[in-house]
Amino acid sequence: MFDVEKSRAAFPSLGLKENGRMRSYLDNPAGTQVPRQVIDRIVETLIIKNANLGGYFQTSREATEMVDTAHQVMADFYGADSADEIIFGQNMTSLTLHMSRCLAGRFQRGNEIVLSRMDHDGNVGPWLQMAHDVGMIVRWMDFDPGTFEFADDALTKVLTDKTRLVALGMASNCTGTINDVKKFTAQAKKVGALVYVDAVQFAPHGLVDVKDIGCDFLVSSAYKWFGPHMGVLWGKRAELEKTPAYKVRAVGEELPHKFETGTQSHEGMAGCVGAIEYIESLGTGTTRRERIASAWTHMRAHEENLSRVMIAGLKDIKGLAVRGITSDNAMHRRVPTISFTVEGVMPKAIAQFMAEENIFVWSGHNYALEPIARMGLTDKGGVLRVGMAHYNTVSEVEHFIATLKRALH
Repeated sequence: MFDVEKSRAAFPSLGLKENGRMRSYLDNPAGTQVPRQVIDRIVETLIIKNANLGGYFQTSREATEMVDTAHQVMADFYGADSADEIIFGQNMTSLTLHMSRCLAGRFQRGNEIVLSRMDHDGNVGPWLQMAHDVGMIVRWMDFDPGTFEFADDALTKVLTDKTRLVALGMASNCTGTINDVKKFTAQAKKVGALVYVDAVQFAPHGLVDVKDIGCDFLVSSAYKWFGPHMGVLWGKRAELEKTPAYKVRAVGEELPHKFETGTQSHEGMAGCVGAIEYIESLGTGTTRRERIASAWTHMRAHEENLSRVMIAGLKDIKGLAVRGITSDNAMHRRVPTISFTVEGVMPKAIAQFMAEENIFVWSGHNYALEPIARMGLTDKGGVLRVGMAHYNTVSEVEHFIATLKRALH
């Protein structure tokens, strides 16, 4: 059984209060809180490892060692073959904009790219800009707004022998749906397309395995899985080697540094190590990868229960529509990111009411422009989004439901 109170004790922010009231962090899809390991790693780096890389002196040597460690730890987190396949950056969106610029040199006018109607704009906007610049044709992989899932043939409908890239999300930051990226990757590979996966919403809730998926690139943001504001991209070595990098002349072709522009946030990398050390601490096993996998198993069971309690409470409210999977036996097909609308009530009004009650949630499109438009909610204020993490409790969910009923009374 997952010990949520033990987990909560690792997060200093979870004990903060305003006017005697505890904070209720249900804004996790936009960014999670950080455990003590992250803070300690960042502080340590800023105090005793604060130097640029490659020097002969002590701080530089220690900084270089720490950066190398961070790349290896992230390789273990993603299930990658090598630390050389790990690229750090500011966040998922910045990394994707960077990689879209680099990959553009491999495409030509008339090539096709497939994008997803379910994705965050961080995995849509950059590719639309690239397609415009290169002269590529954009095709759309559509989901069913009734089931909030892709049909088995959603991708094959739009794949052609001209498809060069498929960009899709592992889990939706709007509907919460977990997509079968392994199946879709296999379909894309049959026409020789590259596959770029946005794992931002899945990575805080389950084990990422890039080799099992079979994709070419995968990216997530550390601040979604209890780390600092950093992004981390994995790329298959063969594809990274053949992809030209936009970089300054002093940087060579060595991986992964040819893609890591300028001086990186070393303290941010250290914080990523701290986040994964925390995740490891919740699991068991002889290797880092085994401990990470074990931890997600425990956290996942707890989160699925939170989702069941939340959805059951929401279903009890008249005029409320959950914009995602709601079947009690299908919680494994979604992450605990739950969006909903209430007939006649703007999502913004609910978010403002909750903020006054010290309950943190988001409203609007949340950068999920395509799914919001697909569901016909663009001119209706989008959705109210509530998202749990493993450190949330059933009592917090029940308090949210009770407060929501007061807000709508």
